[in-house]
Amino acid sequence: MTSDSTPPTPSSQPPNQPTDINAARKFAVPNRLAGKVAIITGASSGIGQAIGIRLAAEGAKVVIDYVGRPEGADDTCQVIAQSGGTAIAIQADVTRSEDIERLVAETYRRFGRCDILVNNAGVEKGADFWDVTEADYDLVLNVNLKGAFFLTQAFVKRLIDSKQGGRIINISSVHEDMVFPHFDSYSASKGGLRMLMRNLAVSLGPHNITVNNVAPGAIVTPINKSLLENKQQLQALLNNIPLGRMGTSSEVAGLVAYLVSEEAGYVTGSTFIIDGGLIRNCHEQ
Repeated sequence: MTSDSTPPTPSSQPPNQPTDINAARKFAVPNRLAGKVAIITGASSGIGQAIGIRLAAEGAKVVIDYVGRPEGADDTCQVIAQSGGTAIAIQADVTRSEDIERLVAETYRRFGRCDILVNNAGVEKGADFWDVTEADYDLVLNVNLKGAFFLTQAFVKRLIDSKQGGRIINISSVHEDMVFPHFDSYSASKGGLRMLMRNLAVSLGPHNITVNNVAPGAIVTPINKSLLENKQQLQALLNNIPLGRMGTSSEVAGLVAYLVSEEAGYVTGSTFIIDGGLIRNCHEQ
């Protein structure tokens, strides 16, 4: 909120512009993650990019996973390097087991360890339930749930073999709990991710591995470009958000940075909602 309590307009939160990149670093705690190595999937833009920048600003070496936007991954690495951080980009499709194994193996080859996994890669496909195709269903579930499942498995195997603790964060959605008509496969994938997180928190706790979900609501990112340009649709959304604005990717990144730090060592098995109050106030989707 601004000093006069007037909600900031969406135009003041341009997706993935330098202002937001700077915001991703602004509140960083220097050296909080020094010595740590993090993999962030889908980190060539939006929330994943902001998380990569924030974790690097706190001292972590960062692996930027991407599939289709090499220029975005390179931009993220460049921003991190310009601030004195360390980042590498690796192209890996989380729906392919061979890519998952290569992503983890290359991280260990380059850095000798990995402490943090952020499952951020995600897609959505909108359609009436009776029109959803098998291909679209498979795409959404494979990226959002299957990919997180098996990448987490590959990550955890390395940790257990080396008797090392770790942090796992799944970027979920308010729609792991809140209905989202016309996006049934997406909601199913995020609901599955919620129960996966809860199960793993119990089974991995004895290995000192914590698992949590971060569930964003409406966030200003490139994927929401059409929404931001539709004033009527945007206003209807803002009317449902008590804080009267959309969130930013840097705000999500700040929450992730805390959850992967030593300060959050006793935090596991929970979903952390970051939505400006949307889930408590939404009357209609």
